[in-house]
Amino acid sequence: MGIPIRYVKAGQRAAGAAESIVRKAAMPLRNYGFPYRAPSVPKGVDVPKASRKLGADYETEWARGPLARATRGVVTEGPLRLLVKGLASPDVIGLDRLHDLTRLDEPPAVIFAPNHHSHLDTALMITSIPSCWRRELVVAAAADYFFDQRWKAAVSALSLNAIPIDREVTGRKSSDMFRDLVADGHSLLIYPEGGRSPDGWGQEFKGGAAYLSARTGAAVVPVFIDGTGAIFGKGMKRPKPGRTKVVFGAPLRPAEGENTRRFNARIEAAVTRLGDEALTDYWTATRRAARGTSPRLTGPEYNGWRRQWELSEHRKLGAAGLRRRQKRRWPNLD
Repeated sequence: MGIPIRYVKAGQRAAGAAESIVRKAAMPLRNYGFPYRAPSVPKGVDVPKASRKLGADYETEWARGPLARATRGVVTEGPLRLLVKGLASPDVIGLDRLHDLTRLDEPPAVIFAPNHHSHLDTALMITSIPSCWRRELVVAAAADYFFDQRWKAAVSALSLNAIPIDREVTGRKSSDMFRDLVADGHSLLIYPEGGRSPDGWGQEFKGGAAYLSARTGAAVVPVFIDGTGAIFGKGMKRPKPGRTKVVFGAPLRPAEGENTRRFNARIEAAVTRLGDEALTDYWTATRRAARGTSPRLTGPEYNGWRRQWELSEHRKLGAAGLRRRQKRRWPNLD
């Protein structure tokens, strides 16, 4: 049964009357300019679009407020820790090397510098770092990836306490911000490689961690992460649960008169030695480091299938070789 025509006409008359009332009420505003109306633009002038404040310009100070910190604490100790345990089953060693700092009433801010193979690395580091630094940890994230869209930037800042950084060069604005954060007691997590490994092997370290250490006075803690590349490496569509190992090294500080390049090389050498320790043992890694024969993080020089074959053999020695597999039930033939 349709609606009577008289009701339709009555509704149209009411809508017209309402539109007329709104038009008459807005009529006086036509005689006013800015700010009641948008400013006029002269002909031939192109007005640039307003900045979206994304990338390196995204403001993250709100994510370090009390409410955001409380929310992040719940996420870290709840869903994030369960995710890491279920996917990575981490084995954390070397925390005794940080005992001289953690036993202090107020441990100083430090810069954690791990290798980088997976997006899982950040969650693994956040849940592995001692609690005295975890609460005030700031993650340096690539501005062109994590802060290219507003929703992604907000999630990164809130859940990881991430701040945008140019992965190619550390500008004065970024270094001043890091200096202020360290002065306020915030520790920093930065990946010296600048991004995830493209092929499973490591990359040469950039000087960001060394430069920030010299600029802020914070010690650099070298860290080696093993196994995350096999779980959720670059290019993988979905994660494959496995095992991981996180090895912390002794804090490093720039020596008197040591420039950024040399200090950066020393940080890379320390992470390389920790990588050897993760695959062998402490004494073997120490002897190799003393002789200068530690296996390079960047892998063999040759390319192609031999490099990938070496990577598979390399992973078998570490945590990736202990991947959890589905238990098979064989029939009883007795």
